Amino acid sequence: MFQPSVAIPELMFRVVLVYAGVFFLLRVAGKRHVGELAPFDLVVLLVLSECVQNALIGDDKSVTGGLIAAATLFGLNQIVGHISWRNKHAERLLEGTPRVLVRHGHVLKDVLAEEQITHAELLEALRREGCSSLSKVRYAVLEPGGDITIGLRAERK
Repeated sequence: MFQPSVAIPELMFRVVLVYAGVFFLLRVAGKRHVGELAPFDLVVLLVLSECVQNALIGDDKSVTGGLIAAATLFGLNQIVGHISWRNKHAERLLEGTPRVLVRHGHVLKDVLAEEQITHAELLEALRREGCSSLSKVRYAVLEPGGDITIGLRAERK
């Protein structure tokens, strides 16, 4: 029960490989899919854990192996967070960069298409911020975490 059937360095290496692979796939999936999950996106993420489970620990079914895999995952997450905090280039590479969706009331349709955000989703984000018209928007930015930040034009007196 406590004796791993896979060597500890192999177990840790498996975790590093799977972490990097899943991280890459989520990064390629885009900001919208991580920040605002549609029901089918949530299903994919839930099934993803089952898909990679055997790749993480192989044939090992020990408690120790599971704890080593979990500790390695948490450690990797801390390392990646620290690297992105210390190095702005690494932060942009790992987390992405903000993308301008609306500039001075004009929707940048090419950026919407690249980020797979529909016009309706953009309007929904504007409504959540209390904005009823695109003409009132100075900017709308898709943040690396998937949120849309809205800046409104100043009211003229």
